[in-house]
Amino acid sequence: MKPARLAFADVLRVGAAGLRARPLRVFLSALGIAIGIAAMLSVVGISTSSRAELDRTLDRLGTNLLTVGPGQTFFGEDSHLPDEAIEMIDRIAPVESVSATGNVDAQVYRTDKIPTTQSGGIAVRAARTDLPATVGATVASGAWLNELTARYPAVVLGATAADRLGVALAGPSVQVWLGGQWFTVVGVLQPVPLAAELDTAALVGWPVAAAELGFDGYATTVYTRAAESSVEAVQGVLAATANPENPNEVKVSRPSDALAAKQATDEALNGLLLGLGAVALLVGGVGVANTMVISVLERRAEIGLRRSLGATRGQIRTQFLAESLLLSALGGLAGVLLGIAVTTLYTATQSWPTEVPAWAMAGALAATLLIGALAGVYPAVRASHLSPTEALSTP
Repeated sequence: MKPARLAFADVLRVGAAGLRARPLRVFLSALGIAIGIAAMLSVVGISTSSRAELDRTLDRLGTNLLTVGPGQTFFGEDSHLPDEAIEMIDRIAPVESVSATGNVDAQVYRTDKIPTTQSGGIAVRAARTDLPATVGATVASGAWLNELTARYPAVVLGATAADRLGVALAGPSVQVWLGGQWFTVVGVLQPVPLAAELDTAALVGWPVAAAELGFDGYATTVYTRAAESSVEAVQGVLAATANPENPNEVKVSRPSDALAAKQATDEALNGLLLGLGAVALLVGGVGVANTMVISVLERRAEIGLRRSLGATRGQIRTQFLAESLLLSALGGLAGVLLGIAVTTLYTATQSWPTEVPAWAMAGALAATLLIGALAGVYPAVRASHLSPTEALSTP
């Protein structure tokens, strides 16, 4: 007489019955799986959300901003851009706008009583009045320099510079000690993602810098915004256009590439975190295996009774393997939900879009089932090899 075959529903029923009998042990074993899956999924989710925020930022700011600056001569000396560099770059057909800043040999302090050595790392730069439109800068307080204020002791502070100087708001009564004289703070900028050097700068007008602060008039950074479709072509001719006689003495860069490099650094750290998540998942798998082995030892009488009633070795193996898979699946589902919750909570605090890839969730569940299968093989085989008489005679 052939033994009755277990239907899929029966396999699930007997597997679930074994788990319900030991809820605390099942919870603790599933918790290990859940922590590993949550760690891996949250790392992937936060990384993906970070990339989505970066893409959104670049779409808003544009990836078509290029910077041109002086490099070094053949003999290793600092060079400078020609006086006509800005005008020559502006003549390139796909170029939409050009502006520039120049380094000024001056220091800025909150008052004239502060020691000169405590400059706070704030650079003073001469700036053209069309700079915000080119670099995508916005004013948080006050106003940007215009044709009139650029000729007088007026300054606009970058976001970080204002914070270091203790200036929250711009106004006619707010002054800083700059280059040995008082300058009125007419504006404070929002952070500028594609020109981060402006965040730590005190920006004064080009004319007043030359007249009052000994500025030599040479641009040290030329910001160039080109048509999106022609960025690569413009980047290729900028050096020769800015300094036709010595194009090798010109540095050309793309600020958005720095953001991409930062993202690559973050991804390297994410790799480490994924490794830690994998270790946690492995530990959870060991917990599942331990639970199943103990379950076999505790349930010898049950195994013997089932064998004596006609259950085959294959059915016993299927029962314990099903328990292991169900236990891992519970941990996996809990881990996925926990990972989504962690990602959502973190991205909400950063004001990022929340993105958890479907492939990551599917891969997490597949990983848990694989862990469950591997963890359940040995206990299932061990249970199936118990003879009815040996199992029933065990006290």
